[in-house]
Amino acid sequence: MALSIRPAVFREYDIRGFVATDLGLEFSEQLGLAYAKLISGGTPAAGRRHLTVSVGFDCRSSSPGYAEALVRGLTSSGIDVIQLGECPTPLTYFSIFSLDLDGGIMITGSHNDSEYNGFKLCAGKETLHGQQIQDLRILMEEPRPPFPANSRIGEVSSYRIIDKYIDYLVSNARTLVKKKIVIDAGNATASLVAPELFIRLGAEVIPLYCDVNGSFPNHHPDPTVAANLRALVETVVNQQADFGIAFDGDSDRIGLVDENGRIMFGDELMVILSRALLAEHPGATIISEVKSSHRLYDDLAARDGKGIMWRTGHSVIKAKMKETGALLAGEMSGHIFFADRYFGYDDAIYAAMRLYEIASSTNGPVSSLLAGLPEILATPEIRVPCEEEKKFRLVEEAKSRLRGRFTINEIDGMRVEFGDSWGLLRASNTQAALVLRFEAPTEVRMIEIRGIIENALRDSARAIGHSPIDLSTHDSEN
Repeated sequence: MALSIRPAVFREYDIRGFVATDLGLEFSEQLGLAYAKLISGGTPAAGRRHLTVSVGFDCRSSSPGYAEALVRGLTSSGIDVIQLGECPTPLTYFSIFSLDLDGGIMITGSHNDSEYNGFKLCAGKETLHGQQIQDLRILMEEPRPPFPANSRIGEVSSYRIIDKYIDYLVSNARTLVKKKIVIDAGNATASLVAPELFIRLGAEVIPLYCDVNGSFPNHHPDPTVAANLRALVETVVNQQADFGIAFDGDSDRIGLVDENGRIMFGDELMVILSRALLAEHPGATIISEVKSSHRLYDDLAARDGKGIMWRTGHSVIKAKMKETGALLAGEMSGHIFFADRYFGYDDAIYAAMRLYEIASSTNGPVSSLLAGLPEILATPEIRVPCEEEKKFRLVEEAKSRLRGRFTINEIDGMRVEFGDSWGLLRASNTQAALVLRFEAPTEVRMIEIRGIIENALRDSARAIGHSPIDLSTHDSEN
């Protein structure tokens, strides 16, 4: 009998849904079978007789069971599996490169609430996205055939990836100066790696919520939301730390707080990282996305960097990096990708180490690393709950109402350019939500441009029969 699945869990660059209703042990096992079928035409990496993939999982209570079922599906299809156990997502990616594997799967709900879980998948060293994710869905919807009695069962082994990863980063770090830093792991996977790493790098570490608890009792593990960083801000200021770092649920997104307790958005973090990189690699290509500030792209141009604005999403960013040869990429959400001295995937722990290097090489505080960046009014990412099945249609409807009246970048949702200002509306690929962001020189102008886009959004909701859109209470504090 074919497995009954909800198509909406197969998103643009991963699989994600509710534990109670969307996912389960049968789903996980069937995903292992479908993934094995998807990669079965490949040739095993050098030195291996059979296709071999790694499997890691995050700290959610459902993750170990999903891993066991996933491995059962993979091995019953003849795939050899290296079990990494509980670890951050970047360490699953790291295993693929350091062990030269044929792929890898990370079981994680990322920054979503604890009732979510999901899967991030790589075939070879490429992250599956777009149509490849839909191909998995199609394979999973097919009736499950019986296995021949003589079919090969894959072998299972374990590997201590955390030790190898920390050793690698320590051995590749540049000369560092001792700094006092606060690490907020949000009770998530960074707890397993980041405190030990930075102690070995010579930092004075003040741990905050660095005990693993998959119910995330202290705050939601999403560093893009200011409310989640309150304790970090207070601790940095009270302890007179040099800076503070926060990680999301699976440690592929980073948040940064300077010595004054000011939260630095992802595009400001990219300014810091790109300035350091361009000093060593003049003319380098650097990628960011549609939610990032004009200030970032202007700063890249002023320093002779080649800036590219691209779609949001870790998979599509990685693909664009490979296409363009970019050395660095980053999103507002804190996904940071280094191809300079690293492997080109998003790794918040590695990005934190690079920040530590930059802080060690400057005489001033972390706040001084944004010197010369023009002041401007900018909102954080504003997330508005939206029915999953209607969110993309709603964006298209709003876009149709503004097209022809304004200049619109349609590479990902719509980024409406107003000359001195801009506003963004797009559908989230990871949540049942819309994402908005605005930037303007004055409060009056901010109110004006927000009104244009928000009114188009409300009108569109009425037109397609969506429940009324309430934009009054969904800024970063929520």
